[in-house]
Amino acid sequence: MTAIILDGKAVGARVRAEVAERVLRFRERFGRVPGLHVVLVGDDPASHVYVRNKERAARDVGIDSVTHRLAAEASQAEVLALVDRLSADPQVDGILLQMPLPKGMDEKAVLDRIAPAKDVDGLHPWNAGLLASGRPALVPCTPQGCMRLLDEAGVELRGLHAVVVGRSILVGKPVAQLLLERHATVTIAHSRTHDLPGLCHSADVVIAAVGKARLIQGDWVKPGAVVIDVGTNRTEDGKLVGDVDFEAAKERARIITPVPGGVGPLTIAFLLSNTVVAGERRLA
Repeated sequence: MTAIILDGKAVGARVRAEVAERVLRFRERFGRVPGLHVVLVGDDPASHVYVRNKERAARDVGIDSVTHRLAAEASQAEVLALVDRLSADPQVDGILLQMPLPKGMDEKAVLDRIAPAKDVDGLHPWNAGLLASGRPALVPCTPQGCMRLLDEAGVELRGLHAVVVGRSILVGKPVAQLLLERHATVTIAHSRTHDLPGLCHSADVVIAAVGKARLIQGDWVKPGAVVIDVGTNRTEDGKLVGDVDFEAAKERARIITPVPGGVGPLTIAFLLSNTVVAGERRLA
């Protein structure tokens, strides 16, 4: 068996096209385009690259993107004051805190300060609580991308056993909630899980989001399973790989995502979607 390889770039392009159409309707309804404001603190090179990519993606769909750059020496009080100002600004629909923040700064305190209605990363405890209780919320972007890929592949989740490897608030926990909403039977695994290979081998769907290169071996995958690889890791030779041993796993899985080109393109696409959704909900 050789797996169907899901094309995240193509799916991401479809999501962006959908967002662009919603932006046009947003402008007709509210007289302006949605506004996404990014808070970037410090000089981390990767963060600057990510922010430039987000700015370009926002422009491509018609969203007004503004980046607020603060020096690495900025105090936490200065960052909180900026977040307070953006939270109160009626022209701002989405606020994104680019992480990591400089050492010594309390990321949770800053995230918690973002107005929940503008929390386009979906990391505020308010949004996490709404998601856990099955109510409308701003949902983290990568889990939304995972679900869209499953939908595009025609995977009917009802009754399937889904194993989520990773328990972060960014991916593992929210994607588990989304799977439960689709009536999957969900197991969350992590670094202290006993017999992780056996658990993965019992799964109809494996979502790997642990951040460890090629942790999930090919023979851990049940023949015919669906594998969604969220991980992005650099090997010693600079190659970008996922949490799954792709070459081995694709010979056993029915459907699999590659790295790169799988889940990644969906993350930014759903950041843009969340920005529009946040504005629509707030202004309606």
